[in-house]
Amino acid sequence: MNETLIHQRIEQIWRAESAKVVASLTRMVRDISIAEDLAQDTLIIALERWPVSDIPDNPGAWLMTVAKRKAIDMLRRKKRLDQKYEQMAHSMNIHHDQNWTDEMDEEIEDDVLRLIFMTCHPVLSTNARVALTLRLVAGLTTEEIANAFLAHESTIAQRVVRAKRKLAAAKVPFEVPQKAEYAERLSSVLEVIYLMFNEGYSASSGEHLIRMNLCNEALRMGRALADLIRLEPEVHGLVALMEIQASRFEARTNTEGDMILLLDQNRSLWNQEHINRGFASLKKVEDLGGTIGIYALQAAIAACHAEAASPENTNWERISTLYQALSEIAPSPVIDLNRAVAISMARGPSAGLEIVDSLLLDPALKNYHLLPSVKGNFLLKLGRKNEACKEFQRAASLTQNVQEKKFLLKQAKDCMK
Repeated sequence: MNETLIHQRIEQIWRAESAKVVASLTRMVRDISIAEDLAQDTLIIALERWPVSDIPDNPGAWLMTVAKRKAIDMLRRKKRLDQKYEQMAHSMNIHHDQNWTDEMDEEIEDDVLRLIFMTCHPVLSTNARVALTLRLVAGLTTEEIANAFLAHESTIAQRVVRAKRKLAAAKVPFEVPQKAEYAERLSSVLEVIYLMFNEGYSASSGEHLIRMNLCNEALRMGRALADLIRLEPEVHGLVALMEIQASRFEARTNTEGDMILLLDQNRSLWNQEHINRGFASLKKVEDLGGTIGIYALQAAIAACHAEAASPENTNWERISTLYQALSEIAPSPVIDLNRAVAISMARGPSAGLEIVDSLLLDPALKNYHLLPSVKGNFLLKLGRKNEACKEFQRAASLTQNVQEKKFLLKQAKDCMK
């Protein structure tokens, strides 16, 4: 294997193992910044040694061993090495000890869970939580995060640094929260993953409709979380939602990158493997009795589309009912707008337009491009082409995504034919 391929392989390994390394180091040194520095030092050693000595049989164990030895050396230098670390230092050997016990695997998994709860702590802003989680849990570089969000690398770097300082200043513990605050903290973790996936699935700005790296990382993190927290139905609900949504990637754009609406997509291009995994996660939700959570309900809506061979065969009444249930537990004008679309498909565009008109004065939707887009679609179906054209033009003026703008302007132009 040449050096370029080895470096690519190392990057893949690091992406998969970095969260475990950082999490274990954070438990040892109790400082997330120092833990990341030690982890990066470990990566540098791997980049230097593996092209020469080849990648070890168990690269994850190798990285963990080197990282922990570096942490122990640092603690020894600072004269804070107690008997526990002394025993650990003697028992670890960088050239062997490649077989991890079930107990140690469980400890590493617990550490990763603690790290996720720490990086998604509500003391941080949403942007800071997303950036820090991508950096430490997903293992993305600041450059990759900046590219994903079309931000300057220096902006992301500062955001990550400030987030780590804020966690330290607030003395956020490295632990899974106690029962009293567990639900709130878990909802924060799920929100970060959900926002990450949504930004990738339908980019708010930029040249491309989809940012696959964000979607893939969100999905990877969701799956990992579902393995760590097996008895929480909403975790499986979020994974089900992302899996089913991810099944449509290939059908959402044409070869030129132009957007294709859900109802116009070639359903034979939908990825059945993703759909099957999504349905399996939904089954876990049902088995756990959590079918009325916000992510489980959205996953159930996505499943209605995945089950239908065509738009005409879609159970739009059920989708309308699911959106109604969703709006009752998480009131939102965006949910009401989606319900309007489902109702229009079930009962006609006039029924949908009535709901849309009731949302026009909602301040939350003042600059939301999908409101005039949906209204334009209803007006077009009702034969009110001039009005529809104006709505599509307004929608195009509000979006920052190039592909969406292009699509909406084409819709406006087509109204005049």
